[in-house]
Amino acid sequence: MADVKEARSGQKKDASVTEITPQSEDFSRWYLDVVRRAELADYTEVKGCMAIRPYGYAIWELIQQGLDRRFKATGHVNAYFPLFIPASLLMKEKEHVAGFAPQVAWVTRGGDEELAEPLIVRPTSEVIIGTLYAKWIQSWRDLPVLINQWANVVRWEKVTRPFLRTTEFLWQEGHTAHETEAEAQEETLKILALYKEFAETELAMPVIDGQKSESEKFAGASRTYSIEALMGDGRALQAGTSHNLGQNFAKAFEIQFQGRDKTVQHVWTTSWGVSTRLFGAVIMTHGDDSGLILPPRVAPYQVVIVPIPRGNWQETVLPKARELQAQLVAAGVRVMLDDRDAYTPGWKFAEWEMRGVPLRMEIGPKDIEKGQVMVARRDTREKSSLPFDGIGDTAVRLLTEIQQALYHRALKFREDHTQRVTSYEEFKSVMEGRPGFVLAAWCGREECEASIKADTQATVRNIPFGSQRVTRSCVKCGRDASVEAWFAKSY
Repeated sequence: MADVKEARSGQKKDASVTEITPQSEDFSRWYLDVVRRAELADYTEVKGCMAIRPYGYAIWELIQQGLDRRFKATGHVNAYFPLFIPASLLMKEKEHVAGFAPQVAWVTRGGDEELAEPLIVRPTSEVIIGTLYAKWIQSWRDLPVLINQWANVVRWEKVTRPFLRTTEFLWQEGHTAHETEAEAQEETLKILALYKEFAETELAMPVIDGQKSESEKFAGASRTYSIEALMGDGRALQAGTSHNLGQNFAKAFEIQFQGRDKTVQHVWTTSWGVSTRLFGAVIMTHGDDSGLILPPRVAPYQVVIVPIPRGNWQETVLPKARELQAQLVAAGVRVMLDDRDAYTPGWKFAEWEMRGVPLRMEIGPKDIEKGQVMVARRDTREKSSLPFDGIGDTAVRLLTEIQQALYHRALKFREDHTQRVTSYEEFKSVMEGRPGFVLAAWCGREECEASIKADTQATVRNIPFGSQRVTRSCVKCGRDASVEAWFAKSY
């Protein structure tokens, strides 16, 4: 296969920039091809640790900025906590340590000396933050504490894939402390709703929000809630989680305060997070055989301008292309003017199509004569000639249309790949391959959940809010069931 670097060796090429494995042939291979050939990330010498390249990191920055604005608008503030955690702290919450022990990376030496106490590289920060909250919180007047941190974490994964599951990854983790149980629950659900709104508004990715089963909840939590998305291959992806930790960590780390009635009480805590996994979700939700399709809201370049080199184009076409760029920038559009003369327009078209830029504008001598530009949409590949005048407003309108069209296309895909079953034979039959979401009555017993997973590889993704109550029998064991769960094979 031709590599992107080979295509950039200096020769002008009109052929496709690079070959990408078709989704229908091998979806996993397609995904890896897109990640590397669109220069989103690359492998490093450390297994499971990726380097995020500038174009990929620019997308992550837009995701980060969109979330950060929302956190701050709801009263949260950012802080930073240590990367290293004493082993003794992890051991304080038994359920938590049991859940994370297999994934912990240990530090036993510092320079030439053995450490008196081993350190762990944070897999998550509840324990180190809990010790500090115990120092900072003394009275009900100190509550609530609404802190978020942007950080990296390490989980020693056996099987890794860029963005979706890596040994080291970037994320945000919110950690809050509250005076009452009701306040903590309100916070937990508020953040879940924030995640859902962000995913659907910014990423054009429809998600199902609901409560995780007991076996799928976060280690040490009282209740875990999630948003679940459906990828282009029919597998589900957990795109974000919000945990009501109850008083489990407060009691383990003695986070106490003097209440309004002068009694000493334990706080109620929450934690919640999303990670660079969202990046993988965007790729697999919207991409096609030509590469990325980026929702305009998280596209580093929303428009790419390609001047057509005819005649003395640097004196005629290029000034007009720069004028076009200025109009778009003035309208608030992120623009790339690709005026490189080492590559042909055809090469550039394929390059930026692979990188998922929502709109491509082509301008040549004939376009200038007609006072227009040729515009191509990445999502539909539709091309049209548009007047040069007012192009900023036109581009903003088109970008809004593309954002909405991507959401509705993904929503239709989910609807077309969601089905309800009433028998276990039907369940197993439907679960062959990668069918999407399968709705079935479930008794809530972990034994049934584990048996279903062993038989089909499917897990309970969550029990959606507003899910219809059922009176029929559990799809697996035949016992009475009161809920309908959403099952799927997942990443």
